[in-house]
Parts: sequence; structure tokens; C-alpha cells
Amino acid sequence: MFQIKRIAKESIPGALEKAERYRLIGEPGLAESICLDILEADHENAKAIIIMLLAITDQFGAASSGLVSRARQLLPRLQNEYEKNYYAGIICEREGMCILNQGMKGGQFAVYEWLMEAMDFFEKAEAIRPPGNDDAILRWNTCARLIMRHQLKPINEKYVEPPLE
Repeated sequence: MFQIKRIAKESIPGALEKAERYRLIGEPGLAESICLDILEADHENAKAIIIMLLAITDQFGAASSGLVSRARQLLPRLQNEYEKNYYAGIICEREGMCILNQGMKGGQFAVYEWLMEAMDFFEKAEAIRPPGNDDAILRWNTCARLIMRHQLKPINEKYVEPPLE
């Protein structure tokens, strides 16, 4: 096989810019590859970890299975509990959106579950968010609106007996 070449630490800022650009132009595989190179040179580079996680989620539905697991494997490497919860929510939200956009029969139940899990993570992130950062609230609201707009429900709604009087 090939021996992967290492990049110099001095090139990391430029490589991060390239990774972000590749994500924005719809080339998440290239962005992920660049992030792997950055993380070889600087294992703890927080920005590269986040870009890579987002690049993986950009590939949901377009690539092979196992992407949710790969994205989740990056969560422990994030810097704090806020980021861990926020990006865990992003992973769930994006998987739910992917299923919704595929329009699979019966998929609405899975979408509901993924969005509810995302909302749980966003609530945890909201509780410990930095001052002035309402990103978790914005994401929670997006999930709530999707559930309402598409009238999503759990697969097994609990039946509640109405009162007799």
C-alpha cells in the first residue's frame, strides 16, 4: 500500500481553510481527507475535529453505512461538554434529515426518533452554553419545527385513557 505523507505544522492554518472551503463547495470527502492530515500533524486540533465531524455528516445518505458511528467516535475528542452535546445533536439531526429527504416508506418514525434524540442533546448543550451562544436553541427550534411541519410521531404512541367524566 501507500505510505501517507505528513504535512508540516506550519501548513495547518492553510489546510484548515482548504478543508472548510471543500465542505462549502460540496466536497466533504476531500475536507475529511485534509482533516485527517491535519490531525496526523496535530492530534488535538479542535477545529480540524469539528470540520471532520461535519464533513462526515455531510456524507450521510450519499456514502456507505457506518458514518454515524464514525462521526460519534470524534465526540470524545471535542474540548468540552457543550461541544460534545451540541455536535452529538448535529449528528442526530443530520441523520434524521437524511432519512426525511430520502422519503423512505415508514421512515417518518425513524426521523422522529433521530430528531428527538437531537433535541435532547441540544437541551443539554443549552443548559451549559457559553454566554451569548444560542446555537443549541436555534437547532432545537429547527428540529421542533420539522416535527410539527411533517407531523412526525413516534412509532408507538402511548394511548392515554380519557377520563370518564
